[in-house]
Amino acid sequence: MQFDKPATTNPIDRLKVVGKPIPRIDGALKVTGQATYAYEWHDPEMHYAYGYPVGSAIAKGHVTSIDTAKAKAAPGVLAVLTTLDVGDLPKGKLNTAKLFGGSAVQHYHQAIAIVVAESFEQARSAAALIDIRYAVEPGAFDLRAEMGNAQTPDPSTEPDSAFGDFNAAFKAAPLTLDQEYTTPDHSHSMIEPHASIAAWEGEKVTVWTSSQMIDWWRTDLATTLGVEKDKVHLISPFIGGGFGGKLFLRADALLASLAAKAVGRPVKVTLPRPMVPNNTTHRPATIQRIRIGAEPDGRIVAIGHESWSGDLPGGGPEVAVMQTRLLYAGANRMTSMKLATLDLPEGNAMRAPGETPGLMALEIAIDEMAEKVGLDPVAFRIANDTQVDPEKPERPFSYRDLVGCLKTGAEAFGWDQRQSPGLRRQGNWLIGFGVAAAFRNNLVMPSGARVRLDRQGKVTVETDMTDIGTGSYTIIAQTAAEMMGVGIDEVTVKLGDSNFPVSAGSGGQFGANSATSGVYAACVKLREAVASKLGFNSGDAVFEDGKVRAGNRAVSLSEAAGDDGLVGEDTMEWGDLTETHQQSTFGAHFVEVGVDMATGETRIRRMLAVCAAGRILNPITARSQVIGAMTMGVGAALSEELSVDTRHGFFVNHDLAGYEVPVHADIPHQDVIFLDETDPYSSPMKAKGVGELGLCGVSAAVANAIYNATGIRVRDYPITLDKLIGELPDVA
Repeated sequence: MQFDKPATTNPIDRLKVVGKPIPRIDGALKVTGQATYAYEWHDPEMHYAYGYPVGSAIAKGHVTSIDTAKAKAAPGVLAVLTTLDVGDLPKGKLNTAKLFGGSAVQHYHQAIAIVVAESFEQARSAAALIDIRYAVEPGAFDLRAEMGNAQTPDPSTEPDSAFGDFNAAFKAAPLTLDQEYTTPDHSHSMIEPHASIAAWEGEKVTVWTSSQMIDWWRTDLATTLGVEKDKVHLISPFIGGGFGGKLFLRADALLASLAAKAVGRPVKVTLPRPMVPNNTTHRPATIQRIRIGAEPDGRIVAIGHESWSGDLPGGGPEVAVMQTRLLYAGANRMTSMKLATLDLPEGNAMRAPGETPGLMALEIAIDEMAEKVGLDPVAFRIANDTQVDPEKPERPFSYRDLVGCLKTGAEAFGWDQRQSPGLRRQGNWLIGFGVAAAFRNNLVMPSGARVRLDRQGKVTVETDMTDIGTGSYTIIAQTAAEMMGVGIDEVTVKLGDSNFPVSAGSGGQFGANSATSGVYAACVKLREAVASKLGFNSGDAVFEDGKVRAGNRAVSLSEAAGDDGLVGEDTMEWGDLTETHQQSTFGAHFVEVGVDMATGETRIRRMLAVCAAGRILNPITARSQVIGAMTMGVGAALSEELSVDTRHGFFVNHDLAGYEVPVHADIPHQDVIFLDETDPYSSPMKAKGVGELGLCGVSAAVANAIYNATGIRVRDYPITLDKLIGELPDVA
């Protein structure tokens, strides 16, 4: 099906099932431990072996020799496979860093060997006996030091944009801001580490893994193994979090496949937690310069945003300037990105890549500019709203209600109680309010599904879509139930299997809208098949209460299916509506903090997110996504930072003890408000993504609240107490 015209009234609009707060249909499996995650697959008939990976102890250079004699002689060891043994392997299209093979070392903890043994403990013990020698080469590990060497990235990433005459307008502006902001490297830190089980049967390999994007992994794994794609079967029905860290093929799946081939048995491999931050991917650090010029009435006349980030050779930039091209009005505009070559682990997508660090800077700058022009931060944002793409004024937004988010949030939060910086106190606590706008583009991807109707009138959906804790099972079941006129209990959803039609996968906030649209398309095919079999005009047929009706005739779906059942399969493809209308999601985050006037300790007291993100398919699962994202935003604001050893080129705090994510005690009550909105330009579901919007802007709202509490402006994340305590006596 081709979606190339705005959606009109369709069966989804009945909202008998879609849009209802239905609990996750996979929830019981998860809370009772019956949901099978990658490492947990167990078949008593399969004689599993266990692989333990070994990571490089250097960041750049070559492996000169690997002595595995002691490891091979250790108890229980079945095989030791090294990067020198396999030689240079073909690299898939989607990884910047190679995963395994050859002597070259690109980054610290790059996989260079795997020990396979009868037990995990035996494999781990033997791995410590391997003697590896290296030729170390000097590397670049410090973004600040490499700023001068940074280059304009590949033009396909659209690194620069210009509209009007920014330099002249900024110079002439009566009020200006010119500040630098920094964000550090971040780790995904999902609950489930990267894990895979591989088993070969002849020339075909089956991999039980934890993958956000089944077809991407399957394609690149086949390339690296040197086999045809149809010889690779991936299974990933449940994923314990990903946040972008499982978008692309990872070393665990490749190592498990190679090891299983070597020993002739199924092999389980998981990356030890301390190996995850350096071996996989991370959100790259940024250095950002923002300049804003405004008139005394608060109207922005010039806005410029430059960003520097780094990656391995062949990598790309953290696109931290993209939201600045669209979020606020301004006649004269400039954005630019520069990419430095760094020999750190691969920088790549992490929840809301680009917008997360970009808004961490931009939304502080907007608050600073509001203060310069003497406007309330909410009022300043509203004054600079736009209903068209500021760089392409002929291109309107399909639907944009940032103003509604700000006004609704301000009223619900009690924004009118906000005081000037440093004035509000409760005991030893300085109290502050902060706000930030949220923005994330609405992305869509082709997505396919197959829908079966059996002789009992039951519906089964098959798609390789994944569920990374986002509620994919539930919203897909709701879509099929709505389209086929049955209850959600009559629908079975099967996900995460490469034998099913290729879906959008989970990532980029495109998963829910795209995947349900693919199911919609398949259900349209199934409805046509039912109508055709019964001699109904498909345009007149009404599917409800387990029956299909046309005129005065009604037939049960079970009767329509017959003994053989019926099948509908299709893929939702997308036309050019994104060319004529800018499609984005919007929100506003409000945060109250308390800062201890003696120690600088910051505590989040309450949080509110208001989201305008198209039709909300399920308010329970959507709220869960937003509050999880808000929690991530608190971590980015106050504690999360991969600390780089700039001498030896690795992330020092590469575990959950040293990399500090928020815990329950850090997070108070969180409120979420969804504005009543549909966007017919987005999809037949009239929905958009929301899971990444909930993160965008949160950290800046925290930073702005800290400033309002203390009068101390911190522009370098995370905002730890050492960045506050030196100035606290003056304000307290």
